[in-house]
Amino acid sequence: MTILQPLHTAVLVSDLAQAEQFYGDILGLSKVERSLNYPGAWYQLGEYQVHLMVDEQVPNGLHNRQKWGRNRHVAFAVASVDEAADHLTAQGYPVQRSASGRAALFTYDPDGNVVELSELT
Repeated sequence: MTILQPLHTAVLVSDLAQAEQFYGDILGLSKVERSLNYPGAWYQLGEYQVHLMVDEQVPNGLHNRQKWGRNRHVAFAVASVDEAADHLTAQGYPVQRSASGRAALFTYDPDGNVVELSELT
């Protein structure tokens, strides 16, 4: 078997409108059409997609409350971690810098799904 490329990450959300506001408006991902008939939304980032799937009983993704990066998470590259931190905090989202000292931070969506934002080096 040879894996060729990543295709998508599925993220469980309980409130689609809140999740769309976070992934679309706050993170700035581009929403694309989807052909499936269950509640959800898809976002495109290059060749990669984030699939939001509605489930009323979403377990909170923040199990390790001390170090957010040690939870299940999806990671995206950003131009500036400092700009990302300013943007997220201005919108009322919590931010935790990476404990490793690298240029990365963690936040979470309204359902507690952890998102990493890292500067490319």
